[in-house]
Amino acid sequence: MSHPRTFGALKASGHRPRPVREELRANLIAAIRAGERLFPGIVGYERTVEPQIVNALLSRHDFILLGLRGQAKTRLLRSLTRFLDEWSPAVEGCPLNSDPCNPVTRHARQQLETLGDETPLVWLHRDQRYQEKLATPDVTIADLIGDIDPIKAATLKLDYADERVIHYGIIPRTNRGIFAINELPDLQPRIQVGLLNILEEKDFQIRGFPVRVPLDLLVVFSANPEDYTNRGNIITPLRDRISSQIITHYPLAREDGMAITAQESWIERGGEVAVAVPGFLRELVEEVAIQARRSEYVDQNSGVSARLPIALMENLISNAERRGLVTGEPHVVARVCDLQQAVSAVSGKVELVLEGEQEGALNVARALLGRGIKSLFAQRFPDAFKPKRARRAPATPAAEPAPSEYRTVLEWFAAGHHVAIADDLPQAEYAQQLAAVRGLAALADQYLEPKDAAEAAVAMEFVLEGLHQNSMLSRERSDDARTSYKDMLKSMLSGIGED
Repeated sequence: MSHPRTFGALKASGHRPRPVREELRANLIAAIRAGERLFPGIVGYERTVEPQIVNALLSRHDFILLGLRGQAKTRLLRSLTRFLDEWSPAVEGCPLNSDPCNPVTRHARQQLETLGDETPLVWLHRDQRYQEKLATPDVTIADLIGDIDPIKAATLKLDYADERVIHYGIIPRTNRGIFAINELPDLQPRIQVGLLNILEEKDFQIRGFPVRVPLDLLVVFSANPEDYTNRGNIITPLRDRISSQIITHYPLAREDGMAITAQESWIERGGEVAVAVPGFLRELVEEVAIQARRSEYVDQNSGVSARLPIALMENLISNAERRGLVTGEPHVVARVCDLQQAVSAVSGKVELVLEGEQEGALNVARALLGRGIKSLFAQRFPDAFKPKRARRAPATPAAEPAPSEYRTVLEWFAAGHHVAIADDLPQAEYAQQLAAVRGLAALADQYLEPKDAAEAAVAMEFVLEGLHQNSMLSRERSDDARTSYKDMLKSMLSGIGED
């Protein structure tokens, strides 16, 4: 598409300028009427956070997203650019992107006065009209708003009262766009004061410079509630000027979390080894994050980022990929035991309370994995401690409890058998070890519904681990990372047999 390159051609095209907030509002209304998805890539906020952002934009509000780590706050702010016009004209060479119909700098005014309709224009893409700054304690007013440049004054032989000696900061340079500040409480209070005029009066001054420069921009923020006490605070006058405060949250349903993990994690790698992840393992990865957000060992004020299940999924796939490279198998299926080698993705993603520190990060990570397995097992399988009752025939006394679904498996282990598996076993040997357990295949097939024989072996391992987490089987790990499942009672008595 060809754009007018001069001010005269722009006027002839029928261009009508509009403030950035009106531009955002109009494009948002058009997207809603067209039935478009407003925030592509954002999952789980359709009925909670997104309506509040829409309301803020329709109200032409500056707003803040308030939530714990890993709740897509920055992604939401960056996605606002889709509601800007795709291209926007500006006077060429103007540091503040002046609209030719409303010049705000001396440079732009001189260009229009001197060249008139021949004033050259540049066209800014919507992505160029969004800027953000991570608030850190070393950020200065000069970084955000600007300062007098003495070198420019000396070089051009200008007085400090001349507007041309100003070096503009990042906020003025985002004029006619969207400016975002991440982690707002980290900004020192005296620097936050410098934002007051920008939010309310829509202008700024530099070192008492006599000319106020009006700005046309939307200012948005993000913050973590934990930061309010740990590193800083948002001063009351600034909070008062932020028109809308929007609370974000973690996925409310496990399915939403799984969708986020599938969207963000590196799953399709296209390497020498193709890795398949069974559906119940995808559920398990997300369940680990859910258990972390409930754990008494984890600081819940800090939160558990959505990056935890993403990193755990990637480590799970990598461990399976490593096995395929070692064994030479071109197709592998991720296993439950692969997660034991992937817990490094958990230990670095949670802040521990005192009790958690005493347990140790690795032990807490393994405990969270165990809780995830136990929770998912309880959701998919019958309660092992509440056997089903047989249907009562008419006019007969109460029937005896039906045999437990797990009795056949447990009796096999009680007969002195055991299973030893590892994450580096070839598929054939791994499946053979598990298939030897009488009744295990039928149990796994009934409640986990594996797609093929390879997934069926993983499902059988999941059943054994679920029985262990419910204290029905014993599990031991050797130094060579092999996991053995045995009868619980025999394991408990083995230490006193000699006595």
